[in-house]
Amino acid sequence: MAEDVVIRAQGLTKRYGPTVAVDHIDLDVRAGEIVGILGPNGSGKTTTILMLLGLTEPTEGRAEVAGFDPLRDPLEVKRRVGYLPDSVGFYDGLSARDNLAYTARLAGLSRREIDHRFAEALDRVGLPDVGRDRVSTFSRGMRQRLGLAEVLMKRPSIAILDEPTATLDPHSTQEFLGMIRGLKSDGTAVLLSSHHLDQVQSVCDRVALFNRGRIALSGSVTELAHRVLGGGYVIDVEARGGTARNQLAAVPGVVRVQVLGPELYRVHCERDLRAAISRAVALSSDLLGIRFAEPSLNEVYTRYFDEVRDAA
Repeated sequence: MAEDVVIRAQGLTKRYGPTVAVDHIDLDVRAGEIVGILGPNGSGKTTTILMLLGLTEPTEGRAEVAGFDPLRDPLEVKRRVGYLPDSVGFYDGLSARDNLAYTARLAGLSRREIDHRFAEALDRVGLPDVGRDRVSTFSRGMRQRLGLAEVLMKRPSIAILDEPTATLDPHSTQEFLGMIRGLKSDGTAVLLSSHHLDQVQSVCDRVALFNRGRIALSGSVTELAHRVLGGGYVIDVEARGGTARNQLAAVPGVVRVQVLGPELYRVHCERDLRAAISRAVALSSDLLGIRFAEPSLNEVYTRYFDEVRDAA
């Protein structure tokens, strides 16, 4: 295993009788990298996570997680991996501290380590004053934060997060995404499974798109956009006054102009036309800004599965 690769799956396969849930996937995740795994329900994401955690046995292939085989050394893997499922289970009758202390002891932490890490973990997830409160009084959002605190208590080299923001309101979601970025800053590798494509795009370095048990596409959002949406350039232009839309449409090489707002246009081009666009707009408008548009993961995802459906 390369020194900075903390998750490696090679030919990982899982069959349930005649059904192939995961079909010979290869996946590498490096330290400090956030990788999103996407795909419709039943595409193999959860089964892959279970194999990486040593919770289900591969039919073929192998995996290494934090340098260990999850099948042969499941306890070593669990000590080094923080797992946050979509629905976090706690003992409602116990306090937040007692819940986290219990799982920390199972992970091999001493009482001194638990005492030292507990307050820091709760503070990082925005729950500094609830350590003595029973978890039965917690909202769903608070339970998710407590689940992340449990991950942080272990100081893991890897965090696997399965739909971590599914029950959160928009404000809490943004705070939670900031906490995920904090894991990256710690050097923790993050494997993030989510159906919220805009959230995945905002935090992930790379994306693996699952379809029918296989990784159909893998790479940065920009790389996936070029593969799925085709070549060409998309340029966002901010301009005030004049007839900016008409001027943009008249530039040779411009394929299409979208109006995104009163002063914002998205220009689809055959090549990099920023210089020509700047000159054209300046003729009768004030050019406020020009930049390459960031491709949309939602558009990539939708186009890919539309093509899959059409091919079928």
